[in-house]
Amino acid sequence: MSASNDYDLPPKMTNDDYEVTHTTEVIGSCCCAAAQAGASIIQIFVGRLRDWARNHTGDSEVEAALSKGEDPGLALVTKTYNYIHKYGHKSKLMAAAIRNKQDVFNLLGVDYIICPLKILQVLKESVTPPDEKYSLIRRLSPQTAVSYNFSNEELVNWDENSFASALGPAAMGLLTAGMDGYASQSTRVEELFDKIWPPPNV
Repeated sequence: MSASNDYDLPPKMTNDDYEVTHTTEVIGSCCCAAAQAGASIIQIFVGRLRDWARNHTGDSEVEAALSKGEDPGLALVTKTYNYIHKYGHKSKLMAAAIRNKQDVFNLLGVDYIICPLKILQVLKESVTPPDEKYSLIRRLSPQTAVSYNFSNEELVNWDENSFASALGPAAMGLLTAGMDGYASQSTRVEELFDKIWPPPNV
């Protein structure tokens, strides 16, 4: 489900109610709201948020990350991971829209990474000098999450009103583009099935 869909996030999702709840198109404070709601998996599109920041302004969370010299997509993954682990939520975090191998290194410790085949191939072909073989650092861990500081605004108990008011331009823009993309893909799948179904001799 989309975590930003029509400002509607179920008040509480538990494993008793849903075997798996996968929230996608999650941007900004929606991530904390999804964790509070008990989403099984929270998916953040790292590269899409970075792309949005290159061509748009006016989103306070994105601009706060940029003012610190941080990549907004990676910063959101870091904040969400630390929020989940510092406050004992059970959600797993998935990073997607990975653009290069450095993104992978910067996300070491996240629960899941959806990585394009071409980047996996680059990683496979990379040659690491012996003295750097064990130099990669896990950037995300439950231990480092404890020391991460959150503002009072980030620690609210989310409800429909606070959730809706927190959606910034990046969340709304990427949500619209994402939903349009899903709708287009669904139409293409339906057209494909119209061509192959029913199968011959049935």
